[in-house]
Amino acid sequence: MATHRPLFPEGRGALRSVAPGPEASACPRASRPFVLAATILASSMAFIDGTVVNIAVPTIQRGLNADIADMQWVLNGYLLMLGALMLVGGGLGDRVGRRRIFLIGIVLFTLASVACALAPTVGLLIAARIGQGIGAALLVPQSLALITANFPKDARGRAIGTWAAASAMTTALGPPIGGLLIDLLSWRVAFWINLPIAAIAIWLTYRHVPESRDETADGPVDWQGATTATLGFGAITYGLIGLGETEGSLLPALAAIVVGLALIATFVAIERRAVNPVMPPSLFRSRVFTGGNIVTVLLYGALSGSLFLLPFDLLVMRGMSVADAGLAFLPLGLIIGSLSRPMGALADRHGPRLFLTVGPLLVAAACAGLALGLANFWIGVLVPLLVLSLGMAIVVSPLTTAVMNAAEEGKSGAASGVNNAASRLTGVIAVAVVGALASLVYRTTAPVGAPRFGLLPAVDDALRAGAEAAFLNGYRTGMIMVGAWALLAAVAGWISLPAEPSSTNEA
Repeated sequence: MATHRPLFPEGRGALRSVAPGPEASACPRASRPFVLAATILASSMAFIDGTVVNIAVPTIQRGLNADIADMQWVLNGYLLMLGALMLVGGGLGDRVGRRRIFLIGIVLFTLASVACALAPTVGLLIAARIGQGIGAALLVPQSLALITANFPKDARGRAIGTWAAASAMTTALGPPIGGLLIDLLSWRVAFWINLPIAAIAIWLTYRHVPESRDETADGPVDWQGATTATLGFGAITYGLIGLGETEGSLLPALAAIVVGLALIATFVAIERRAVNPVMPPSLFRSRVFTGGNIVTVLLYGALSGSLFLLPFDLLVMRGMSVADAGLAFLPLGLIIGSLSRPMGALADRHGPRLFLTVGPLLVAAACAGLALGLANFWIGVLVPLLVLSLGMAIVVSPLTTAVMNAAEEGKSGAASGVNNAASRLTGVIAVAVVGALASLVYRTTAPVGAPRFGLLPAVDDALRAGAEAAFLNGYRTGMIMVGAWALLAAVAGWISLPAEPSSTNEA
């Protein structure tokens, strides 16, 4: 059973005892809003950084005199470490203390942000971005683990919905606000802005958040499993990124993927015999936990793949500016942010199955609408994007809550790490697969002499019409594939998730 034992001095709100009863949890009711605020601030800091840096890339490239390959690694270095270490970060929280790992993650992320802001060369910026990824991989899974540990089950869905809503809202507002600050000041403000947010999150955590861990875990930390998982996921992520970047031989990327798969197989074998596994195999005895993660893989793969392809349509085919394209995505975060909390509360009362079936079906319908490639922006893009946003808003909070509620007592950090790793690494895989498929279809149908997928000849060029038709073929094929993934997610949700609300962990 998870108990809350302070590793640092606590505020009175965090130490006050709670009378037993249906509302009892290890955290007093008065402290729960502060727990929620700390987790929202810290995780939003990591989410915002990813979106703001994306729009800052051209400015950074000019400021540091870097080439495009360097800038790809400014983005991918962060994603590589975030995806590879997420699972380890969650398991370590259960083992050595969720609050402790959460604070370590915030501090590492903040120090790395300072290094990013001060980086005089692109090489040092990439190294600092890798440091940010390590910090984010520690703090993000602890955010959900701390909510799970400090909120009773009948309030957990609402709390997770609030966390998801705030994270979605801040992520959505990050690009327009960050872009304005970058235009007015410098690209370095994208990293300096993390300091005041981190300071508030650290103070709230230190003052109000009680420590929690899995007290049943004794013996050594599973460093062998943690190291093997990190190397394995890192090699797979590196290989997948390489498949998208490599213009010459693909052998190094393929070799990295093979090595990564072998290391993951070794990791699974290690976890089966480890005393304190970072990914407890017992978690997957729960049909709900396993099914929820299958839904996560399929649905977030569909989301990542569709959001990877759509900007090509907006920028290349429709000729929109980067600023206008960024605004087109604003409804996604705003709708998810507005509806996640009420959807979490409804799922608490009515059970997750309906939400985890209807939501993916709407995402599949949205992908089908985008695949049509209609010339009218409002019908061909905006309406499907609104439907996609509604589908994700319906599913985000109920899915996370179902997965976390299905975890064994004391394993919330590991459960959060598994679920976060599933969504992050799935995104990398989806982008690599969808990008390769769209590019392949494009190359097989484009006229000789046409540029690669994502670029079109000039409007008056004789190759323009053929290249446009080939682009639409590749784009539609990719969208159809991700729509099929969303359909499979709906099937998995209907089969594996309970129709009724659960007050106990599913076994």
